[in-house]
Amino acid sequence: MAKKKSKSSNSNTIALNKKARHNYSLTDKFEGGMSLQGWEIKSIRSGKVNISDCYVHIKDREAYLLGAEISPLNAASSHVVCDPNRDRKLLLNRRELDKIIAAVERDGYSLIATAMYWKACWVKLEFYLGKGKKDHDKRSDIKDREWAVDKGRLMKNKNLDR
Repeated sequence: MAKKKSKSSNSNTIALNKKARHNYSLTDKFEGGMSLQGWEIKSIRSGKVNISDCYVHIKDREAYLLGAEISPLNAASSHVVCDPNRDRKLLLNRRELDKIIAAVERDGYSLIATAMYWKACWVKLEFYLGKGKKDHDKRSDIKDREWAVDKGRLMKNKNLDR
């Protein structure tokens, strides 16, 4: 019998921005490729990525990822200058860019990166159009979430009593 190959992880996710849903109300989802250098791909494969404080910025009708930190490996080549916080160009269709630019300029939306993942052999970035939440919005979301948990407990206990 042939043995099945077991992968160490089935997930293609490289990095997540978990604070994004807490700090922003997210609406439209977009996916874009990234223009990366060789040392960045090697660092991404080893998991040295942080996208918790990054965002997408529109400059000259092109989208750039700002604030993402890809730490270089210790064994990186000495002839390549490794800048971990450089601006990385996002590869998007013109229609998507036009829609994003209109929403950002006209409606005052922000572009928040939420996830970086592998799709086939390419690194993709998932980002959303969103607006920042106020403190009272965050508190009401927490209150709703806690009520949903309590309601589930009550229903479970009610069903056990029967």
